[in-house]
Amino acid sequence: METTGTNQPILNPCEAADFALALHDAPAGYIGRVPVPVLAYHPSASLRERREAFREVYDAIVARIGEPTLYGGSADGPNVRWRDAARTVLLSATRHHAELSVHPTEYLESEERRTFEWGGAWSADEHHDFDLLPYIWQLDRSGPGERPVERPGGRMASSLDHFESALGLLLGAWIEQLSVQVGGDWAGFSLTSGADRGRQLQISYSLPDGLHVSVDDRDGEDSPERARLMFSRGWHSRDRGWWQAEFPQPERPEAAEAARLALAELRARGTSQPNELRARDASCKDRGELLLPGLGIRN
Repeated sequence: METTGTNQPILNPCEAADFALALHDAPAGYIGRVPVPVLAYHPSASLRERREAFREVYDAIVARIGEPTLYGGSADGPNVRWRDAARTVLLSATRHHAELSVHPTEYLESEERRTFEWGGAWSADEHHDFDLLPYIWQLDRSGPGERPVERPGGRMASSLDHFESALGLLLGAWIEQLSVQVGGDWAGFSLTSGADRGRQLQISYSLPDGLHVSVDDRDGEDSPERARLMFSRGWHSRDRGWWQAEFPQPERPEAAEAARLALAELRARGTSQPNELRARDASCKDRGELLLPGLGIRN
């Protein structure tokens, strides 16, 4: 039987589904126990490899206990919850494996609020900790269970470089996690800046369409000089005044490139601080409430 680095056996998808049912229906005997691994990742696995490995386990669990209350994920991997006021069944991931556990809801969410409230970099010179947050995106589609009454505040970036890192982590998380949980549905949002009011920079991802970034440049010149400038920043094409970049089958490098491109454009148009930025119209196919607490800016 396959084991983790601690020699703890890994449950196969059928066993994972049975265990999830036990956690869901009779949690009292399991609260306080260490999480049980259901999947191990190869250290060099791509985002797509991790996604497809997780899909089999996730599908088996959903087939057994139903859709989750809250979809979501951290920089390390999925963070999916079957929640009510008393207990939360958590299917989550570390850098090495995915695991199942059950927790008293009030205790779990109180500890997570502390993480959001008291972590973070105090200055641009310190390392950010967006990669340590319990989740950086969460989607509530009014699924079974009970939604939280209180949501944690988002972690704010201390510099534009920190925001670029946070954006890259979010996009990488979507590439790995989104389609397993919501199928072909897209997720996206618009970035606006107080330094360049009225302009939108749009970012979206779905498995069928890949990763897409675009900026409204309808007030810019349609000239060879302008085109050379925009190509030099990394844009791929222009359509009806919008410059676009598309990454049909993105991986970690494409997630980082999309974040770099967005920040280069924002900087070029005058943005100098992350507190000038805001994420607007965050949505997952216009169904439910999409939260981005790990994006690093107001949303």
